[in-house]
Amino acid sequence: MKTFPSSIIDFHVHLFPDKGFDAIWKFFASSGVNILYKYYSKECIEYLNEHGVNPIVFSNYAHKKGIAEPMNEWNLNVLEKFTNLYCFAAYHPDDDNALKYAEQMIIHPRVAGIKLHLQVQKFYPYDKRLFPLYEMLIDKKKRVLLHVGNGPTGNKFVGFDQFKKLLHRFPDLPANIPHMGGLEFRKFIELLDGHPHIYLDTAYSFWPNLPFTFNLGSEYLEKYKDNIIYGSDFPNVMLPREEEINYLLSLDLSEDFYGKIFYANGMKLLSETCPGSL
Repeated sequence: MKTFPSSIIDFHVHLFPDKGFDAIWKFFASSGVNILYKYYSKECIEYLNEHGVNPIVFSNYAHKKGIAEPMNEWNLNVLEKFTNLYCFAAYHPDDDNALKYAEQMIIHPRVAGIKLHLQVQKFYPYDKRLFPLYEMLIDKKKRVLLHVGNGPTGNKFVGFDQFKKLLHRFPDLPANIPHMGGLEFRKFIELLDGHPHIYLDTAYSFWPNLPFTFNLGSEYLEKYKDNIIYGSDFPNVMLPREEEINYLLSLDLSEDFYGKIFYANGMKLLSETCPGSL
């Protein structure tokens, strides 16, 4: 098995105000899911830094109208306190002056783009209210972190077919797709052949023998290693974070693969979206 990486960029960390974490953990508990790391934001950052994660790219989302601005004010405060952090800002299309405010957010040198969690926010990726946002992100060379896969769980707003409708309108959308596009792994990963601006992150996809474990052969990982980045979903995970990394390492892929997904690809995206901040 390959050596555990000494340096990692985690492109899928969730940081919320304390009350936000409390609400999320309560929801998971009501669904029978035990979150292993009930760490508030400062503890999350300290834990990840102590385990070789630096930089950290975090996000949160606005589950309803009126949440994005206060959430982003909190995000800016976190970025001010911790200089090795980068952020995907919250956004909701129903907010007053949503687009103008989003433009103000992405000017920040360590805001990489915007996070949309379609499953939670309950709108489709091709909702016309989002078109001006996508256009702005493309123009400003920022990215969208788009929870659009139907894994680990899904609803009618997510899935490959919904995302493909968006790509018909925006074929060059610079999107990060969490969870390797699960559960439709093959369809999402094969999109990379014609859409080089799409990246898949590994979050929740490499614990073995689970219903949402990445189920294609290692040849897919090697073939598309230039467009895969490491993400953990930390701290909202139900199994030890290191087990997912160890399973990836146990696949015994090339050193080039591990170097790219754990660090080099993340650095490339940060240099493109946040130039001058590294």
